[in-house]
Amino acid sequence: MQAVVETVFDSVYLISVITIGILMIRKSKGNHQFTMFGIMAVLLGSGDAFHLVPRALALCTTGLENFTVALGLGKWITSVTMTIFYVVLYHVWRERYHVIGRKITTVAIYGLAGIRILLCMMPQNAWLSASAPLSWGIYRNIPFALMGILIIVLFYQSAKKNNDKAFRWMWLTIVLSFAFYIPVVLWADVVPMIGMLMIPKTCAYVWTVLIGYKAMRKEVA
Repeated sequence: MQAVVETVFDSVYLISVITIGILMIRKSKGNHQFTMFGIMAVLLGSGDAFHLVPRALALCTTGLENFTVALGLGKWITSVTMTIFYVVLYHVWRERYHVIGRKITTVAIYGLAGIRILLCMMPQNAWLSASAPLSWGIYRNIPFALMGILIIVLFYQSAKKNNDKAFRWMWLTIVLSFAFYIPVVLWADVVPMIGMLMIPKTCAYVWTVLIGYKAMRKEVA
């Protein structure tokens, strides 16, 4: 039952997000904000596919324990692509609200992203092992969480200041994605059922993408 439900859910998610991303790229009509949003959506779906496709295969065949390397590699790639996802989202914020300057903020975003990717590349993560250390899962997610907090604040303040109804809940989608993701990092190995929180986390990202898509349909003639 788990195999069927997860496989169907993940398939719908990946196809939907990538399709919406491609549509946004094609129909943005030169609007840089929405072109980047489309690229961001494709990056989200493509990156997650490296983890979700092997997981679906594992669940539908011989089990997760026989796909340790593929699943570990998928998590590794997804960790990097999600970092880039937030860098692109930061630039969407700059484009949407016509932000000029803010060099310190830009340095902070790129600095945290660089640290996150560097930590993801360290061999101590043991990505391809069945017994990856929790400590490194925490280390690499500290700069990631700080990036998220910064982007949450930026979107919340800008949407409120500009009375931007289309993007008024963007900050909340990011809050929810981290709220569901952090318990998985900390406790999923001890309590496997906590891993189910990845489903609402994924729904939060779909909401993020739909916010951009709906805004494009209204704002791009």
